Amino acid sequence: MEDAFARSVPEVLDFFGVDPAKGLTDIQVLSHARIYGRNVLPQEESTPFWKLVLKQFDDLLVKILIAAAIVSFLLALVNGETGLTAFLEPSVILMILAANAAVGVITETNAEKALEELRAYQADVATVMRNGCFSILPAAELVPGDIVEVSVGCKIPADLRMIELLSDQLRVDQAILTGESSSVEKELESTLTTNAVYQDKTNILFSGTVVVAGRARAVVVGVGSNTAMGSIRDSMLKTEDEITPLKRKLDEFGTFLAKVIAGICILVWIVNIGHFRDPIHGGFFQGAVHYFKIAVALAVAAIPEGLPAVVTTCLALGTKRMARLNAIVRSLPSVETLGCTTVICSDKTGTLTTNMMSVSKICVLQSASHGIATTEYSVSGTTYAPEGSIFDGTGMQLDFPAQFPCLLHIAMCSALCNESIIQYNPDKRNYEKIGESTEVALRILAEKVGLPGFDSMPSALNMLTKHERASYCNHYWENQFKKISLLEFSRDRKMMSVLCSRKHIEIMFSKGAPESILSRCTSILCNDDGSTAPLTASIRAELESKFSSFAGKDTLRCLALALKRMPTGHQNISLHDEKDLTFIGLVGMLDPPREEVRNAILSCITAGIRVMVVTGDNKATAESLCRKIGAFDHYEDFVGRSFTASEFEDLPASEKTMALQRMTLFTRVEPSHKKMLVEALQHQNEVVAMTGDGVNDAPALKKADIGIAMGSGTAVAKSASDMVLADDNFATIVAAVAEGRAIYNNTKQFIRYMISSNIGEVVCIFVAAVLGIPDTLVPVQLLWVNLVTDGLPATAIGFNKQDSDVMKAKPRKVNEAVVSGWLFFRYLVIGAYVGLATVAGFIWWFIYSETGPKIPYSELMNFDSCLKRETTYPCSIFSDRHPSTVAMTVLVVVEMFNALNNLSENQSLIVIPPWSNLWLVGSIGVTMLLHCLILYVQPLSVLFSVVPLTWDEWTTVLYLSFPVIIIDEILKFFSRNPIGMRLNLRLRRPDFLPKREVRDK
Repeated sequence: MEDAFARSVPEVLDFFGVDPAKGLTDIQVLSHARIYGRNVLPQEESTPFWKLVLKQFDDLLVKILIAAAIVSFLLALVNGETGLTAFLEPSVILMILAANAAVGVITETNAEKALEELRAYQADVATVMRNGCFSILPAAELVPGDIVEVSVGCKIPADLRMIELLSDQLRVDQAILTGESSSVEKELESTLTTNAVYQDKTNILFSGTVVVAGRARAVVVGVGSNTAMGSIRDSMLKTEDEITPLKRKLDEFGTFLAKVIAGICILVWIVNIGHFRDPIHGGFFQGAVHYFKIAVALAVAAIPEGLPAVVTTCLALGTKRMARLNAIVRSLPSVETLGCTTVICSDKTGTLTTNMMSVSKICVLQSASHGIATTEYSVSGTTYAPEGSIFDGTGMQLDFPAQFPCLLHIAMCSALCNESIIQYNPDKRNYEKIGESTEVALRILAEKVGLPGFDSMPSALNMLTKHERASYCNHYWENQFKKISLLEFSRDRKMMSVLCSRKHIEIMFSKGAPESILSRCTSILCNDDGSTAPLTASIRAELESKFSSFAGKDTLRCLALALKRMPTGHQNISLHDEKDLTFIGLVGMLDPPREEVRNAILSCITAGIRVMVVTGDNKATAESLCRKIGAFDHYEDFVGRSFTASEFEDLPASEKTMALQRMTLFTRVEPSHKKMLVEALQHQNEVVAMTGDGVNDAPALKKADIGIAMGSGTAVAKSASDMVLADDNFATIVAAVAEGRAIYNNTKQFIRYMISSNIGEVVCIFVAAVLGIPDTLVPVQLLWVNLVTDGLPATAIGFNKQDSDVMKAKPRKVNEAVVSGWLFFRYLVIGAYVGLATVAGFIWWFIYSETGPKIPYSELMNFDSCLKRETTYPCSIFSDRHPSTVAMTVLVVVEMFNALNNLSENQSLIVIPPWSNLWLVGSIGVTMLLHCLILYVQPLSVLFSVVPLTWDEWTTVLYLSFPVIIIDEILKFFSRNPIGMRLNLRLRRPDFLPKREVRDK
């Protein structure tokens, strides 16, 4: 029954044909079970493990690598190769791909846990009336029409419509569903609101929420998938995970690279068709196979095999750094997504605020004898910890607040007229509450006021253990006064009272809504001397004015406190005793903003990131908070920047688009609104980060580009998120965004390093094939360079330090290519030099080396006809391992120098010296050590077809390698000055990478 909230109690009961005094009959139960189904969330089929594994290989670069591995293995078998050399190359490639697939499978498996954890919010049992008798049944057996009784501590077993109150009131904590910071009072009357959201349905008890006060009976109106919790599950099922910007760009880059590689491989094969019949190959077919093998080697050289592994490693390093910032990353790619976030949709309660109700202002009458003089006190401390001070109107701290009569009696009344508990949890190292937030706030106020008569009171309290300190002052008053009788809070009176006795003196303490308490007061306590004065009309008007100011401009939740001296021996109090009270004071409380939030929002504005506050709370309270935290500071006028969910839905489509571009505050929202907001912003090409902590937030967290759950939130929210904030703090998100931007910059740097190095390898093979000289490098040497010498420095580049101005730049566009324009031109220049230097090292050994044959260049070009003609040198020199060793060493060393170029994209090595990243220096040292190992250790040198080098050969290697630094310094200079910028703009137009639509609309 979808509109139960809008119907009267008799209408709802008639719809299900149920008698509230007897409940359903067994026949009706069976009939309703057939019609409406069971009260369980159906289990969704999980993706088979084998499908998850196959999904990880659905990538063009990966497919090309697998094909290259298979082809190289088959060619080795065709040529009769056996043993380690035949299997080395394909085995290493497949091992890398398997490792990356494992990471992907683990990430996706974690995401599916969210739906399972949603079941934890379903109640296990319910108290149900059937056939005229109450019994306790499994909640799964409930059907629509069942009469259910709920009381304090009950988890609501299904969606229920209230039919009878069995206490003065019923209050429910529905924060997991709506995000409201305080419990909600439920009533019997039907709701007439059009487009009613969860907060408007005050007669409905929602599945999974908890009763915190009172007792009532209700009729089941929704079970299983037809409950509020069920609609969240359905929404999560319909939500598909978004591809991260980096993944999208790497996919595009992979497609582009695959096309280039295919073109070059075919070109190399075609260029050498004339050499297929060379005698050295032993026939046309063998020649074709030989050059096909070179083309495969070229593909292996061009594809950065280590790129997926290095990206994963860099993101993993970022997660470690972010964990130190209290941001725990669940999905690796989301680390980088933070860097291009353009909108942060932040929950109000618990993220921008502490979610700990605290008294912030107190108003008392100072004196009535010399005109009406009220005094305001402000209270510091924004958590449940009994820490904070009280300040007078001039901002001076009160050393002994309990010396002031009104503050002393406020502390007494707060401690005694109170049913809540505050305690210290040593495991979580924080203070926890049991009971209503407003009552807990009064308990903490009593602790801040302290006790009278002790000059050393503040320091003495600080010497207690945290467990003792939690309620020390409250326990003192509870020991001094014995509670005799209690009048519970009721909706019509809007107050509660407690009768206490101390030394044969009976006093009634009352607290409640200011209008209720004031109307029952005839006198008022004065703060200057503790005397009592008549509550005149002028004093009453002044207090009402203060109340209006607290509740209006400051949007504080206000309570008034009062007392009454009762006749000696009085043992009971009734409603008639709640008159002729003495007014003590007015307290204003709020869910206070976190102290660091204002600066964090300022950082976001500077970084070009829009912050939107999204909350289930009412508009006035949220707007007041936005003013306090500075969310409205940069706007002269915030008209059109604050909307309730219903206001936004009533706007025409064109105005909605404009409103989304201006919106800063979105109030009175429910789960579907959050998801709708994310989708609408994504359609405007925004990269959205959404925070949340409740079950209600899970669909939006899953839909957002990056979902951020609170550490104190529900397991469902955490499972649906990409990142969890251990400290629930908005400022942590901003720190994580800065880290995400730095990680992207480093990712770009190591992609640049790996691609320019791979371009060098391609140029090396291509130039050698075009010039008609022997193969400069054999496939196993290429593999060594790709995996070892590329991998370690590339990973170390991930440790580059964060730029100081990282949060001063605007967010990069999602469709900005990883490699384009001027940057690609730089890759080509550096890559061309790397390749030419490698070939030069190869040729140098034949023509100029003292240990080489010193043959003319023309002889080197005609090496394939050596056996057919007479020469002054043996033809075996063309299979000597020295030239390929020199070429391989040049390639390794030039790439080490190129790694130093990548400490910064545009800054010179003079500005950012090598020792700014000691990890990179260390990785270069380890790489060179490994290279020397394969040169000088016998079994390895045979495996990699290399020989030891002489000092002269090492000198030549350095001469050929070092110029790569000079070339890149020149290119960086052009990047920094206006000429470079003009070139950049000119080259950026024909983008080298394919661009897609940012999203499928």
